[in-house]
Amino acid sequence: MEKEYSEHLFNHAPTCRALLKELQREVEALPGGEALCFMEVCGTHTAALLRSGLSSLLPERLRHLSGPGCPVCVAHQQEIEACLKLAEREDILLAAFGDLVRVPGAGGRSLQEAGKNLRIIYSPLESVRLAVENPDKTVVLAGIGFETTAPATAAAALRAAEQKLGNWRILSMHKLVIPALRAILEDRENSVRAFLLPGHVSSIIGPAPYAFIAEKFYKPAVIAGFEPLDLISALIHIVAMVRLNQPAIINDYQRAVAGAGSPKAREVMDRVFEPSSALWRGLGLIPQSGLKLRGEFAAFAAEAEFDGLAWSAEEPAACRCGDILRGKTVPAQCPAFGQACTPQNPLGPCMVSSEGACGLHYAYNYQEQ
Repeated sequence: MEKEYSEHLFNHAPTCRALLKELQREVEALPGGEALCFMEVCGTHTAALLRSGLSSLLPERLRHLSGPGCPVCVAHQQEIEACLKLAEREDILLAAFGDLVRVPGAGGRSLQEAGKNLRIIYSPLESVRLAVENPDKTVVLAGIGFETTAPATAAAALRAAEQKLGNWRILSMHKLVIPALRAILEDRENSVRAFLLPGHVSSIIGPAPYAFIAEKFYKPAVIAGFEPLDLISALIHIVAMVRLNQPAIINDYQRAVAGAGSPKAREVMDRVFEPSSALWRGLGLIPQSGLKLRGEFAAFAAEAEFDGLAWSAEEPAACRCGDILRGKTVPAQCPAFGQACTPQNPLGPCMVSSEGACGLHYAYNYQEQ
C-alpha cells in the first residue's frame, strides 16, 4: 500500500498540498457547521480515494458516501441465485467476470464453489469463442455492468448473431446509472448534498443526462477523473457550488469525457438492448434502469429458454451492503464489518468486489479493534 500511496499522491505532493489547502478554505467558508456529504457513483472513485490515502486527508466536515457505482455490488440477490442455478446445469457453461464468482448466494455458496461449469472471462467476446469451441454446451454470458460495459456485451451479441450461434445466451444484469441516481434523490431520507459523477460511464453518455440533478433537485455534481489531483479539483468545485448556492453539472474530466460522450458506443448498445425495469441491491425495483435484449436479439435471452431463473431471494440478514449503496451508512458502521464479514469470508458483494466499498475500506482503512 505504501508504494501505491507514494505513486499516486507523493509524486504530485506540492500541487496536492496547495489544492488541499484551497479545499480546506472552501469548506471553512461554508455557512453553518453541519457536514457536507458527497456521494461518488463509481467504484473506481472509491478505490482511488482510499488507495491514494486522500480520504484520510479530506477536511473533517467533508464526508464521503459510496453510492451504487460497483457493478457487482448492485446485482440483486435474485440475479446471483439465477447465476448459481445456471452454473449447476451440466449442459451449460456460465461465462462470468472474476469479481462476480465470489459473491455468496442465499445459502452462503458462491459461483466459485458451484462446480466445473464456470468459466472466468475478461471480455464478453470470450463467451462467443467458448460457444464456438463447445457446440455441445449452451454458453451463458453473465452480462454485468453499467453503460461502460454494456456496449461490449452488445458487440458480443452482434458477433454471435453474425455467426448464427444457437448455443449462446445472455443473462442481462446490466444497469443504467441515471435512474439509480434519480431513485436516490427521490428518497427524502437521503443526506447527499452533492455527487462525484463517474468518469467511465460519463465517457459513454456525456454530461447532459445529469442535468436533472442540478435543475430538479438543486444539487451540484462534478464528473471527475481518478488521480488525486482530479479528485481534489472536483471536490473544490463541489464545495464552492454549495457555498455559493449555485448548483450545476461540471465536466472536470474533459480529457476523457466529450460533450456528446461516445455516440458510437451508444449506437451499438441501443441496437441490441432497450431499457427495462431492473432489480438493484438495496434500491429494489427501478423502472427503466436495466437493459433487456431487443426483439431481433431476444432469442439470446437466457430467461427465455431456462425456466425458474427468477424467484424471490433475500439478501443476507447481517449484510448491510444495500444500505451502503444507498448512502445510508458506511462500512465501519456495519456490525459485521471486519468481524463476521471479511474478504476471506464475505457476507455480501461489497466485501468481494475490487470496486466494493467494504472490501476497499477493509484493505486500506480497517484496523482490528
